[in-house]
Amino acid sequence: MTTSSSERGISLGMPELPAPAYPDDVRARLETDARDIIARYPDSRSALLPLLHLVQAEEGHVTRTGMRFCADVLELTTAEVTAVATFYTMYRRKPSGDYQVGVCTNTLCAVMGGDAIFETLQEHLGVGNGETTGDGKVTLEHIECNAACDFAPVVMVNWEFFDNQTPASATRLVDDLRAGRDVEPTRGARLCTFKETARILAGFPDERPGAVEEGGSAGPASLVGLRLAKGETAPARVVHPRAQGSQEAPLAEEGE
Repeated sequence: MTTSSSERGISLGMPELPAPAYPDDVRARLETDARDIIARYPDSRSALLPLLHLVQAEEGHVTRTGMRFCADVLELTTAEVTAVATFYTMYRRKPSGDYQVGVCTNTLCAVMGGDAIFETLQEHLGVGNGETTGDGKVTLEHIECNAACDFAPVVMVNWEFFDNQTPASATRLVDDLRAGRDVEPTRGARLCTFKETARILAGFPDERPGAVEEGGSAGPASLVGLRLAKGETAPARVVHPRAQGSQEAPLAEEGE
């Protein structure tokens, strides 16, 4: 004896309708930007990643409409575009906040306090992983690695670094973001919204005065090994992760 899908509690549902198109004025503007992006590549399909950032900059996440647009301009199937959009975590699949707050919970950051920071922020903001506050300002998520282990525990906001964090400092950070107060990353350029960040990642210039120069480079803790390899022994400024200010810490002499 066999049972139907409905009897087994399985709903096959109706086929999903095609994604709606962008309004004509929006599509015209995006097509102009898309042509600029596609022209950078000898094979047009190589432009898919920046194009996904472009449509993410339009709506704050990658919608079905955005994926349909990418498929149209690149002459791909929506299945091909969806496969890429769902593979990379930098592409959001649902509405998200102006500020993506990512807490590293990988091994070193977790041991140094990343887990405690994430738990504190979940309770303080009243959201879970990947969820957004009611005011639309902050989306909280845990990140596997921010590639900044020498500054653990690290929090990132729209991909800018906030090093050596504690539950208290991270709480102040999200409160400042929600209140619209100026927030300066430990390293890197001043913050902009997630949509603005997505447009920059699509390959368009950061037009904020002085923002490019603010980008900087690796922090002092990241460069100690390089300096040692070059035989340098001058003092380096090392910031203790739990103390205010900095202290002078001489590099080890050869043979010590």
